[in-house]
Amino acid sequence: MINRIRDIRRQKGMTLADVALACDPQTTAQTIGRLETGMRNLSLVWMNRIAAALQVEPETLLRSEGAEPARLVATLDAKGADALKKPIDAVLHNDLSADAPWVVVSVEGAVGEFREGDQLWLRQHQREEAPALLNRDVLVPAPGGRFAFGRLTEGSAGSVTVLPPASGKSPVTVEQPAWLAVAEMLVRKL
Repeated sequence: MINRIRDIRRQKGMTLADVALACDPQTTAQTIGRLETGMRNLSLVWMNRIAAALQVEPETLLRSEGAEPARLVATLDAKGADALKKPIDAVLHNDLSADAPWVVVSVEGAVGEFREGDQLWLRQHQREEAPALLNRDVLVPAPGGRFAFGRLTEGSAGSVTVLPPASGKSPVTVEQPAWLAVAEMLVRKL
């Protein structure tokens, strides 16, 4: 098995020293470097420590030798595409942040700014966090196994109100939702 510590660390914008300090107990940048390069064996204990420091699931640190992963090969900005010095494994967004559960909504028909075939990836939050999520697109479980989706316009620990994305729709208020999920990523085929 090949480890992806370096790739994950770089995609999170961390240095070897950052990871070493985030480990519990702390270690040295040199030790992290040796584990990244395979000069030191990545034991289960080290795998758990480094995964916790990088805030990912431990299995994310490993990849099979047989499966060729997607590669991050370039960056793009106003000046154009620029090749990376060395390509790295592209780590899925849900592997990079394992702090809260994800839910996914599939768009079956164009509505508002969303197109048919889009997928919305949303991260779950406690309903008590609603005031901090105002003006964001959210999915809220409603009674009877239904959901409300739209822009969060009002929110407290007791109830939330969302404005659906379709024009002409009335705001929907849900009392005592079990949770809220905030849209963090849109996946759209080109």
